[in-house]
Amino acid sequence: MSPERRMDARMTATHRDRFGKTINRDHSVILAHGVPLLTIVLGSLAPLLPVIAAGPVMPPFGFMILLAWRIVRPGLLPPWIGLPLGAFDDLFSGQPFGNAILLWSAAILALDAIEARFPWRGFWQDWGTASGLIAAYLVLSALFAGGNFEAGRLALIIPQIVLSVLLFPIVARMVSFFDRVRLFRIKVVR
Repeated sequence: MSPERRMDARMTATHRDRFGKTINRDHSVILAHGVPLLTIVLGSLAPLLPVIAAGPVMPPFGFMILLAWRIVRPGLLPPWIGLPLGAFDDLFSGQPFGNAILLWSAAILALDAIEARFPWRGFWQDWGTASGLIAAYLVLSALFAGGNFEAGRLALIIPQIVLSVLLFPIVARMVSFFDRVRLFRIKVVR
């Protein structure tokens, strides 16, 4: 190979790698930290959608997106994030204030304990963990709502639990897409 061709093979102004141009490209701090929070907040706004049903069927999308972010990127969100995001979810979910704060924080701590105990996990274990946490969240939310809740009425939330558990892999897939968006390289002007 001639020296001229070796110079051409090196990085030039039009050189492209799999992220686009390598010159003046870097990760955005705003995207890296804002996308996870924005997706969780938008998921918490799901109760504002005009869904009319005889019983509870709407999955807790904010909680599911939080679980998906903690499972897809375990160290991304700090453990205290359940407090502000849970408070925001409590404002729109119709639950008593403090319900999501307590349950989201407990779920994050539970996921941290599971991550410490089982650092290498697979799809089925992640789905099982998320399913257990979603079911516990919905049952405890129904109990915290203060209604007269006996075993017969507990069966009313079974469709919501089943729908939430079945939708979780789709939510996790969406979160993995948003994780790629979060790491998108943009042009940096210095």
